[in-house]
Amino acid sequence: MPLLDVPLLARLQEEFRLSMKRLLSDLCLDLETQYADVAKSLTLPVAYFRFLGQALERDAFSHWKVVGWIETLNDLVYFIDLLKQVREERSSRDFAAQLFAECEEKFFENSYLDDLFPRGVSQVSGLKRRLNELCARLTQELTQESLCLVPGLPMLWCASRKIPSWTIEVHLGHNVERAEMFGRMAVGMEGDIYETSPSVKRALKQASGQATILVSPQELSLKIGRTMMPLCMRRGNRLEWNWTHRSPVAATETQFGAVTVGPTLVYGKDRQPRTVAATSADQVKRIKQAWTVVQEAWPEGHEVLALLTARIIPLKAKGVVSFSYRHRPGLSFINCFDRDDLDLIDDVIHENSHHHLNLLLRKQILYHGDRNQQIFYSPWRRSLRPLRGILHATFTFTLGAMLFERLSTWASGLGGSARWKRTGLTQRDLQRARFRCLEEVESVHYSIQDLEYASWHLKWLTGSGQRLVKQLEESIEQVEQNIAPHRKAVLASKFGPALRRHIKELHQARQTYGPARLSKA
Repeated sequence: MPLLDVPLLARLQEEFRLSMKRLLSDLCLDLETQYADVAKSLTLPVAYFRFLGQALERDAFSHWKVVGWIETLNDLVYFIDLLKQVREERSSRDFAAQLFAECEEKFFENSYLDDLFPRGVSQVSGLKRRLNELCARLTQELTQESLCLVPGLPMLWCASRKIPSWTIEVHLGHNVERAEMFGRMAVGMEGDIYETSPSVKRALKQASGQATILVSPQELSLKIGRTMMPLCMRRGNRLEWNWTHRSPVAATETQFGAVTVGPTLVYGKDRQPRTVAATSADQVKRIKQAWTVVQEAWPEGHEVLALLTARIIPLKAKGVVSFSYRHRPGLSFINCFDRDDLDLIDDVIHENSHHHLNLLLRKQILYHGDRNQQIFYSPWRRSLRPLRGILHATFTFTLGAMLFERLSTWASGLGGSARWKRTGLTQRDLQRARFRCLEEVESVHYSIQDLEYASWHLKWLTGSGQRLVKQLEESIEQVEQNIAPHRKAVLASKFGPALRRHIKELHQARQTYGPARLSKA
């Protein structure tokens, strides 16, 4: 079975949509039955969430906005259940210790651990208060985000239920996770933005982004302090917005829809997100060019890329690597400023590979438990990592090696030099692509040995996990065979010392960390 199986991925994506739709329904049912009292105290609009779930199109249930929203609702229900437990628990100390361990293992992508245990230890005092505060914050965020998923739906909701007015507290400041700018609302699934006037922005700034949205059957209004202003009017089946409309910025069109580029996430010197700013046309052009190179050089990889990546957020961040979230499939944060054009191509594929593996993990159990023990050496991070991290790295960097090999083959074929020159990439970039391919081949081979050890000796991998590792092994062996004609030239180039040093470091790491041993010198 090929690693890049688009029909399989499309089927898994359809199954994923159905599972997310069922999950939303189940969560609403739990909130209406098991947790009705807590949901009411939090003013959680469960009935509207159900109404929203019925209004969403089928394809929306794999969209990064909707998935992230449902996953956050799932987290909230988990924490609401903890609230009930903490009230009944006899041993607060044991409860806190168990919760601390669970948060360390489950919530490695967000701030929940810091929210509940700000000192970084299992802290009993104030835990109930912190749980209440976390649930209140998630309720506010979920309700606000739900208003923007289907344009005009809140007004239809009020009309259908004969609700004269519905009031929601919102925050219209910068949103880092969704890369939304101050004073703007992202509405719908396509990337449409509505931006308020400078005077309203000034009022919002004075209010630290805090405001209230009032929903009626015919109108959305925004209230900042004592000032009320219209936001959107419903005229029959039409919506009339008082804010300025900003059309989505598309880098390219694919058979699966447009790939949009969002605002730029700007980091400070402390490597923490500082603000969200408009993305320049030059960066959009670079992203489009990177996409085009993948399409021409690696059609199979491009088809998977088009299926799984929907939106790219540029990062302006010195020393910060590109990243993505498991709960926001299709949303990739790419460092476009601290990386050159070859790196940009690599990063787009790398984050798409995370989306790829995360989709497989939605369907299949690849390993038993989270296995958070950091016992395997990572050739990429040069530190010890848990099995989960090694599996993700081996998968994504195998796809990276395949990319670099295909770029090399594409540039070496008939008319390849002209094609390569047309991309704007240099001959040095070509040599570096070959070096990166050989480097990744060595790293992936190293980690596959550890994955096989985890499977056969530790019994941590399932049958599905073993089959995936076998696919990765076969893929990297094919890459190694294809890139072999360029190995001698790379070793003789200025990249040669780096490749030799990397191979030596991997030998030393194997002897230092194990647990597997090299099968051959």
